[in-house]
Amino acid sequence: MSNFRSTSYSTTTRSNIDAMFEAYIANLRRQLDSLGNDKMKLEADLHNMQGLVEDFKNKYEDEINKRTECENDFVLIKKDVDEAYMNKVELEAKLESLTDEINFLRSIYEEELRELQSQIKDTSVIVEMDNSRNLDMDSIVAEVRAQYEDIANRSRAEAETWYKSKYEEMQTSASRYGDDLRSTRTEIADLNRMIQRLTSEIDAVKGQRGNLEAQIAEAEERGEMAVKDAKARIKDLEDALQRAKQDMARQIREYQDLMNVKLALDIEIATYRKLLEGEEDRLANGIKAINISQQSTSYGGFPTDSMKSSYSSYSSSGYSSGYGGGSGSGYGAGSGYGGSSASYSSGGGSGGYSTTQSKKNVVIKMIETKDGRVVSESSEVIED
Repeated sequence: MSNFRSTSYSTTTRSNIDAMFEAYIANLRRQLDSLGNDKMKLEADLHNMQGLVEDFKNKYEDEINKRTECENDFVLIKKDVDEAYMNKVELEAKLESLTDEINFLRSIYEEELRELQSQIKDTSVIVEMDNSRNLDMDSIVAEVRAQYEDIANRSRAEAETWYKSKYEEMQTSASRYGDDLRSTRTEIADLNRMIQRLTSEIDAVKGQRGNLEAQIAEAEERGEMAVKDAKARIKDLEDALQRAKQDMARQIREYQDLMNVKLALDIEIATYRKLLEGEEDRLANGIKAINISQQSTSYGGFPTDSMKSSYSSYSSSGYSSGYGGGSGSGYGAGSGYGGSSASYSSGGGSGGYSTTQSKKNVVIKMIETKDGRVVSESSEVIED
């Protein structure tokens, strides 16, 4: 019963320690898995952010290319506008020169007209004085005046028409180039705003990337520290468990030794008691059979041999018995009753028990148990 209780207590203690260690190790493994999942999540976020950064970088490069193209177009358009402006200035200069020329021709025409009128007046005076000719000078002057006025009007109309057409063409070109210039300036302003916005977004994404990289590095450092701490704790717990197992094995061996000593003492006491009872029964009843039972138990993985014996004899001759236990201890005793003698000895051997008597029957019963359960049982009768 004491062996069974000790076995149960040792099994329960070991089960509790193993369960505690397993729970702690499972907790550390869950923490490690959680850190691994966090690391994978942060890596996925970093990958996404890197993809966004690459997209924004590509967009930024595209916008830079567009800006460069727009700047080139703007330079070309500016050249065209400058050329148009120069043409406008030249046309205005030509217009001014033509206006001056028209005014000059007009002044010449008026001067010639005045001269002709003065000549006509002089001629008319002469004609009046010379009555031999009858000329219609008024009609001649009117005709010449009409011709000169017609020529002047045509020249003026042609000059004004040409000037108006050129002026309208220049205004159309200037308005077209002005619209193109305004649209180009608007596009350049939009592109500058877009470039500023993309630059700010890229800076923000770079800042987020730096923060994520710092968080990932910190998480990896924390994970490594946690893993190292967990491994150190697991190693300490395994060392403590190993020391506990060694201490338990040592205590079990000591307990086994003590149990073997106690068993040997119990056997010796029972043997002396049975010898005494056997002597009394021999004197009273005669020869009886000797029953020997051998029980083998195990405790915590260490075998224990126990022996219980009962003896009875009626013979006056002496007998000897031998017992070998796992502890290797030996005992010897002798007693005499009315001329009879007996001796008992035990020592380290194979675990057998033997008796010698002049005439006896020996029944050997062997029962092997493990963890409180009967493993095997056998009996043997020896006649001598």
